[in-house]
Amino acid sequence: MTSTAPPPDGRGRDDGRHETPEERADRRWTDLLQELRVAQTGVQILFGFLLAVVFQPRFAEISDTDRTIYVVTVLLGSATAAALIGPVSYHRLLTGRRLKPQTVTWASRMTVLGLGLLFCTMCSTLLLILRVALHNAVALWLVGGMALWFLICWLVFPAWAPARRSSGRDT
Repeated sequence: MTSTAPPPDGRGRDDGRHETPEERADRRWTDLLQELRVAQTGVQILFGFLLAVVFQPRFAEISDTDRTIYVVTVLLGSATAAALIGPVSYHRLLTGRRLKPQTVTWASRMTVLGLGLLFCTMCSTLLLILRVALHNAVALWLVGGMALWFLICWLVFPAWAPARRSSGRDT
C-alpha cells in the first residue's frame, strides 16, 4: 500500500506543510524579515541614543570606568546593528543567484548572532546607566537580574514551549 503522507521536512518529521524547498525558503525569509524589523528598530534607536551621550555636558564628569563601559557599549551597539542589518545586505547581494535556502540559513545565523550581541549591548547599557544613576554596587545586581530576565524571555520560554507541547500540556 502506498502512503499518501507528505514528505518529511528534512529533519525526519512532517511539519504539516506541503512546500517546495523554494517555497519554504520564501516563507522563512518573510518570517525572518518581520523579526528583523522589530530588532533593527530597537537597536537603531538605542544606538542613536548611545551616540548622543558623548555630546552631553555631564559626560566629561563620568569616571574612567564608566567611560570604558560607554566605549564598550557603543562598540557592542555598532556590532549589533551590523549583525542585524547584515541579513538584508546578504539577501540583496545574492538575489537572483538561486541561493535562497542558503541565504535564509546564513541570514538566520546572523540574526541569532545579532540577538546575542543585543543581549550584551542591553546589559552594558543598563550597567552604564545604573552605575551613573545609583553610584553603588546595587547597579551590578540589578543588571544581573535583568540579564537573567532577558535569558528567560529569549531562551527559556521558547525552549519550554515545545517541551510543553510534546508532553501534551499545550493549552
